[in-house]
Amino acid sequence: MKIAIPLADGKLAVHFGHCQHFALVDVDEAQKKIVARHDIEAPPHQPGLLPPWLAERGVNLILAGGMGQRALGLFAEQGIQVVIGAPAETPEKLIAGYLGGNLATGANLCDH
Repeated sequence: MKIAIPLADGKLAVHFGHCQHFALVDVDEAQKKIVARHDIEAPPHQPGLLPPWLAERGVNLILAGGMGQRALGLFAEQGIQVVIGAPAETPEKLIAGYLGGNLATGANLCDH
């Protein structure tokens, strides 16, 4: 499994489409552990660009603070699951919570 997390200052960025970097994290689901992490620069903001861009990089899950309905639909078309309402924590803490089944999520922080 490959998980993408939008970053700002090393933690989850609240504004998904406007983040500067993504943590792309390879996870062994069976062992519930991180295998590798690569931080990459996000492309310039352009509506509709991120779903195919992340799909090309093998992402199949996104942990996000918030995301608009249109973006959620575009990611679903790419076969990428999105978990919204994640807190602004480090990728390692978010993934540990997700894999442990106890990731605390709140409201979708995006209003468009």
